[in-house]
Amino acid sequence: MNEPSLETIELELAILIRRVSLITTCCKFGNLDRSAYLLLHQITAHGSAGVKTLANESHLDISTVSRQAATLEQKGYVYRIPDPLDGRACSFQITELGAKEYNEHKQARLAKIADNLKTWSDEECEVFGQLLRKYNNSIINI
Repeated sequence: MNEPSLETIELELAILIRRVSLITTCCKFGNLDRSAYLLLHQITAHGSAGVKTLANESHLDISTVSRQAATLEQKGYVYRIPDPLDGRACSFQITELGAKEYNEHKQARLAKIADNLKTWSDEECEVFGQLLRKYNNSIINI
């Protein structure tokens, strides 16, 4: 990779992070913060899961995910399913309220992204999505 390309990518990522943070603080998408949205996404996409599985999928430590899941439970967005083989373990399942909040939040995010990309072609959007996924997958093990 040449130096000018690397410098452009570094700067554009810094600008992207700043602007996403600005959008997140200025434009509330609902009652979910990013961590809640991502945990609810995992449960929605993969079904009920325990803290260890959620932590592994999120690349976060168990204590962080445990706190996040407890907050979701307090808000009524998930409920615990006790593990019949291990009384200390449980899985989390999304509630109707959690699914409603998740879907409303997701639709608001999609609308904002669609508005930002309204002048882009379908091909540009597809390539951008693929490249974002590739980049995100390359930085999983920070």
